Amino acid sequence: MNIQLTTEQRNERSEQLDMLSTMDIIALMNEEDQKVPLAVKEALPQIERAIEVIVERLASGGRLFYIGAGTSGRLGILDAAECPPTFGTEKELVTAIIAGGSRAIFEAVEDAEDNEAAGRDEVRKQLSSRDVLVGIAASGKTPYVLGAVQEAKRMGVPTIGLSCNANTLLSEAVDYPIEVSVGPEVVTGSTRLKAATAQKLVVNMISTATMIRLGKVYKNLMVNVQATNDKLRKRVIHIIMEATQVNEEVARRYCDMASGDARVAILMLQFQVDSSTVMQELRKSSGHFGETRKQLMAHGNM
Repeated sequence: MNIQLTTEQRNERSEQLDMLSTMDIIALMNEEDQKVPLAVKEALPQIERAIEVIVERLASGGRLFYIGAGTSGRLGILDAAECPPTFGTEKELVTAIIAGGSRAIFEAVEDAEDNEAAGRDEVRKQLSSRDVLVGIAASGKTPYVLGAVQEAKRMGVPTIGLSCNANTLLSEAVDYPIEVSVGPEVVTGSTRLKAATAQKLVVNMISTATMIRLGKVYKNLMVNVQATNDKLRKRVIHIIMEATQVNEEVARRYCDMASGDARVAILMLQFQVDSSTVMQELRKSSGHFGETRKQLMAHGNM
């Protein structure tokens, strides 16, 4: 199939790019970048369907995997790496696989993306039928990613494809396609620009909305944040203050009583119960903060 990739076409607005002043270059880039969120907006229904599948899988004990090559793979790694400190997840819950392995995180391993068999092998080694796979490829035709999603489908794993062109091979191969058509890049074919920005926005949505649905956020507070350093400990104390309207001294005391767990401290304050009671209810709800609050309300603690 001969598919015309808009990400590889020349951008008429930047044909004289090398003749522009610095200000004109960055002004043009800024104007082009403004098209990205509008393109993402067009794909929101597709993104919603993908997130619903991911939530269902993770709530049932599965894991989320991203897979990609080059910039696409690195964006998956970035998103996966941020989930444990932001949402208090186990590091295995959201995992990223990149063509070429760990070396490709820091340097280009360009031929790795053409290895379809390697993509299949990684999926076979790392995923189970309970998991869900998001293949990320700006072009929508990266062999490594195509091999991965094809193997995942064979295993019964739901597959999602994120690309930045229309009617791609990746979209045809997956169960839930997401196509964010950002148009030609300012530098022809340099998909680390608008395409990568679009992919970053989408994976942000995927992980954030998923974690909210799984009860990792209370109101708009990241109550599952892990106090692994001084900055984050201060953030936990501030979150406790915001959620319960207590002063800093009280928040600090309850933070200590809850061993730095904002969820536990907040629920202790809101329902006037001890930490062991909160922990017991959190275990019953698989750590879902909202469900735990409902359980404590039902017990007449408020």
